[in-house]
Amino acid sequence: MLATIGRPHTAVPLRATDLIGNTPMLEFARTGSGTRLLLKLELFNPTGSGKVRMARAMVLDAERTGQLKPGGHIVEPTSGNTGLGLALIALERGYRFTAVVDAHAAKDKLRAMAAMGAELVSVESDAGGGPSTVQRRRVADEIASRTGAFRPDQHNNPANGAAYAALAAELLDAQPNIDFLIGAVGTGGSLCGTTRELRRRGAAVTAIGVEPAGSIIFGGPGGQYWQSGAGSPAGFTIGSNVDYTVIDEGVRVGDIDAFSTARVIARRTGLLVGGTAGAAVSVALKRLALVPPGSTVVVLACDAGEKYLDTIYDDDWLAARDLLDHAAHHRFHRLLGAYADSVGIAERDLLQRAGA
Repeated sequence: MLATIGRPHTAVPLRATDLIGNTPMLEFARTGSGTRLLLKLELFNPTGSGKVRMARAMVLDAERTGQLKPGGHIVEPTSGNTGLGLALIALERGYRFTAVVDAHAAKDKLRAMAAMGAELVSVESDAGGGPSTVQRRRVADEIASRTGAFRPDQHNNPANGAAYAALAAELLDAQPNIDFLIGAVGTGGSLCGTTRELRRRGAAVTAIGVEPAGSIIFGGPGGQYWQSGAGSPAGFTIGSNVDYTVIDEGVRVGDIDAFSTARVIARRTGLLVGGTAGAAVSVALKRLALVPPGSTVVVLACDAGEKYLDTIYDDDWLAARDLLDHAAHHRFHRLLGAYADSVGIAERDLLQRAGA
């Protein structure tokens, strides 16, 4: 059974950014041992991503410190979701925003940024079609140096991680006992910032970071991956917001498992999530039977899937990249079915004992 957990908005919003936060949680799976998997649906934020939280925090911090003046210019390399957040904040607060992007980003993210008035500067993708993260950063730095624009530097800006203190508070308000927090690492802000605040508030939470297979964040050589919005390719300097001291375990997930899980979520709930959320849920589903009975596992579902209708939700796109794996789809469907069956068995046993 699906259940939502959360608090309704109590104030009438005046701007789109007033809708940031207070996102719902969805119970996606439960086992017969009482363990639950909850999805924190950050995709219900404006722009369809939790990264709008840190985009706002970085801009407000820059205003307070004098790095950003009225009518100023913001430039940032982005795979899309940070750029969408910055585009929204810039239009509300009267700034010019330049996003440095490449073809690895979902096309609808680029269209949405342009629709909100962002200027897009495109760099060439690498030879294999992967993200040009190093090149994007170099071009953004050059533009900032030449024009005097404010460069937030999401990978190293402390306001990024600090922005997720509110997310931690929301989690504890909705679910006081959280045993495991699972999420994409990416810039490090959401997972590390949320975990740090949860622990500051007394939660004994185990943090599991998830990255695409091919990302260098957990060591090893870089490789090709198609998950957008997470991962660091070979040659990229990992930023200070990736705080390894708060991540208890790092897991790499291949594109097939990430995308298959996202599609299974769509089929079972009607909700479309991005590939990095799919990767995190795939890790959670494999862990539910292994964690202590009665555990609460929370996944940060950080991204809406409507941006990926022509990629991870498109059979032809997947097939062209050898990523359409029907066996993987069936495997995750069966896993969810097994958890549902275990709940039914546990409830039947409880009724039998009560009637004995």
